[in-house]
Amino acid sequence: MPPQGFEARLEHLVESTFGRLFKSGLQPAEFGRKLRRAMDDHKVVSAAGRVVVSNHFDFTISLADDESLAGMEGTLRRELAELARGHARDEGYTFVGPVDVTVAAAETVARGTILLDARIVEGPGALPPGSLLLPTGDRVPLGEYVVSIGRHDDCTVVLADPNVSRNHAEIRPVNDGFAVFDLGSTNGTKVNGVRINEHQLRSGDEVRFGNTLVRFEAS
Repeated sequence: MPPQGFEARLEHLVESTFGRLFKSGLQPAEFGRKLRRAMDDHKVVSAAGRVVVSNHFDFTISLADDESLAGMEGTLRRELAELARGHARDEGYTFVGPVDVTVAAAETVARGTILLDARIVEGPGALPPGSLLLPTGDRVPLGEYVVSIGRHDDCTVVLADPNVSRNHAEIRPVNDGFAVFDLGSTNGTKVNGVRINEHQLRSGDEVRFGNTLVRFEAS
């Protein structure tokens, strides 16, 4: 049986506003089911023992079904990318590049049909992908550069939190991932409730800067 976490996210996909905009027989949930099958059926075990799955998903639908999306392709792509990230967390899968979803239309595709080409696409510099999910819902991508966090206007991530120092912390690429480093902040940096000086991040880690909580996702 598929994990309940995935089913709950899939139900949200179906019940969301754009889901009700489909005027043809095309079902939003079928995008999610195809995406999950592609991840589950084409796993690769790396030399380090990690289970690597597809992170690049190209969907193709008919011209008529594309019209039924009513300009909501961007919402659909974002929802599907979140489904992929959530399923990877549930199953312990690893991506080797950012999650990317495209939806295109073709004359050769019959109405009501969804085609999917799913591939493993390595990220720039072969660095595993990562991002910070902010309380606002914004996502800050991580890569081969330092991300500074604090109240100072020059920081990469500026937090309007009086409990955050002007130059509070940094997230840096290290080894095969990312780590957070406290910069001697007044109120400290915590990962999953534990105060740290430096910490190698794992997907799902909750990092607190002052009173601001962000989540690290390896995708």
